[in-house]
Amino acid sequence: MNLKKVILTLVLLSLPAAALAQGHIRLQSVAEVEKTIVNAAGKTEIERVTASRVVPGTEVIFSQRYENISEQDAENAVITNPIPEHMIYKADSARGTGTRIAFSVDDGKSYNIPAKLFVFDAAGRKFPARPKDYTHIRWTFENPLPSGAKGVVSFRAILE
Repeated sequence: MNLKKVILTLVLLSLPAAALAQGHIRLQSVAEVEKTIVNAAGKTEIERVTASRVVPGTEVIFSQRYENISEQDAENAVITNPIPEHMIYKADSARGTGTRIAFSVDDGKSYNIPAKLFVFDAAGRKFPARPKDYTHIRWTFENPLPSGAKGVVSFRAILE
């Protein structure tokens, strides 16, 4: 049996960093911030730590770790992620090896690349969408996700 379509949706900030399983793909949602530390050798390093409390202006890294726990390839796998409320997507920060990344400005009803996204003002005038207009991100895997395959997709956003 092949999985014909797998769609996964995460609601970040309202979920603990716990593993989720929907269908045959296991997801783990993580929200982190970068912290500068001095290591044992006295050198400065950047370390990621869980984003338990953040203040306005803080950049948060949202990661979704995935694993195909099925014995079958997952065809047409998609991970869809809303951008949490009060967060503004950081331009060009979405990552996902082997995926096509698209965005929504209409609460996830439609998706496209940034150059093809538009918003309208109160008078009905059309303007190119800006990262602050994005409501969702979608990663579509370009190839079937083999059994046992693991990886991470991510994006960064800033608390308003």
